[in-house]
Amino acid sequence: MKITSHVILVMLVTLVTGCLSSRDFVSVERKFSSEEKTTGFHRVKKGDTLFSIAWRYGLDFRTLANANSISAPYTIYPGQKIDVRNIPRPAAIQASRSVEKPSKPPVTNTVKSQPQAKISHKTPPPPVSNREARWQWPVNGRLISSFSTRKPVNKGIDIDGALGESVLAAAAGTVVYAGRGLRGYGNLVIVKHNETYLSAYAHTSRIVVSEQDVVKAGQKIAEIGSTGTDKVKLHFEIRKNGKPVDPLKHLPAKRR
Repeated sequence: MKITSHVILVMLVTLVTGCLSSRDFVSVERKFSSEEKTTGFHRVKKGDTLFSIAWRYGLDFRTLANANSISAPYTIYPGQKIDVRNIPRPAAIQASRSVEKPSKPPVTNTVKSQPQAKISHKTPPPPVSNREARWQWPVNGRLISSFSTRKPVNKGIDIDGALGESVLAAAAGTVVYAGRGLRGYGNLVIVKHNETYLSAYAHTSRIVVSEQDVVKAGQKIAEIGSTGTDKVKLHFEIRKNGKPVDPLKHLPAKRR
């Protein structure tokens, strides 16, 4: 049987393509993450807030702000470089936070389109208390994945639910991020409860609050969805001074 040069060429191209796809292919996400780790800087994109950047890198927002000489109200701009190198992780944060001076009332930290001489902000919400937050479940679904510091790591818990079901604020606080800028979280809401605790609600189908909104415990902030994942669920996290903690140690026991 005769094999034409055309057939041989097709076979060679197929073989080379298969080798490249199995060994040399690098996804856009892996490439982007690698570049960030190499440069040590995060370049601010539209929609970023200081809180979302700190959340992304597992940092306390105050430590990140201080390292970059960013003072309240933590205004940042698209294209700005945020240094995320050699910044102490939450585990290294000293206990001296308890003697810190009272912080200023939280104000909006949304990225602005360009620097301005004067920036007008909404009326700042009332100061938040630094007392332990009074937690409640954000949804009433079944727990399908627990917090874990071992592989596979889970920085929060995953709760089953129906598409469009209401997601409630687990405690009173101020919305400091509402968007889809963090890979792997889909539509995400981050709520600041006090100077110690923040909580996050990921993969929502719809967000019904805006940044700087003051919310009450049990208030609807979003709806359950599957953005950024392959299953309809709510991914819920609590962070203490920037460090992920097990939500089940803070949420009340569920009645059976």
